[in-house]
Amino acid sequence: MLFDKNSRLGLTSQDLLRVNVVGNSGSGKSTFSNRLAQILGSPYIEMDQLFHGPNWTQVAPDVFRDRIRDATSGDRWVLDGNYHSKTYEIKWPRATAVVWIDTPFIRNLWQAFARAMNRAWTKKELWPGTGNRETFRQSLFSKESIILWMLTTYPKTRKLYSAIERELPYSHLRFVRLKGRQATEDFVAEVASL
Repeated sequence: MLFDKNSRLGLTSQDLLRVNVVGNSGSGKSTFSNRLAQILGSPYIEMDQLFHGPNWTQVAPDVFRDRIRDATSGDRWVLDGNYHSKTYEIKWPRATAVVWIDTPFIRNLWQAFARAMNRAWTKKELWPGTGNRETFRQSLFSKESIILWMLTTYPKTRKLYSAIERELPYSHLRFVRLKGRQATEDFVAEVASL
């Protein structure tokens, strides 16, 4: 379901009990997910935090799936992240809605760049206890660069969620596609009015 500045979704609070927010790196998923969780009074779960261990190590696939299962076992949550092929069969049977932040390419690129620069400049630890901090070298000049990741995954992610929007794997899910900043703000306002 496309949500633009002229449409209303007719969402109910039941539709928003367990929400998975998806989209490209740098699309604004985390900011949006945090806002949505606060409005709904739901726990905010960041999939990147469940996936990354100290020193940028990745947890074993079975550990990651167990962490997703545990984190989404409650009655209410807002889950921030994709990891689609690794986790959709765990998170979506319990989810009530999937919200796709579909940011235009140029805006997405700018946001990914600005976020990477801010993180490298402030050297803020991304997930408590991991010691994981972004550096300028890592953000711009390495094969793990978030900018490079965004550039290479942007078309794949859009293709994936466009296909899912046309044919949902679970009939109970409400699927909402937010195109652009105004659509995102309108959605937040609508949710706040429920």
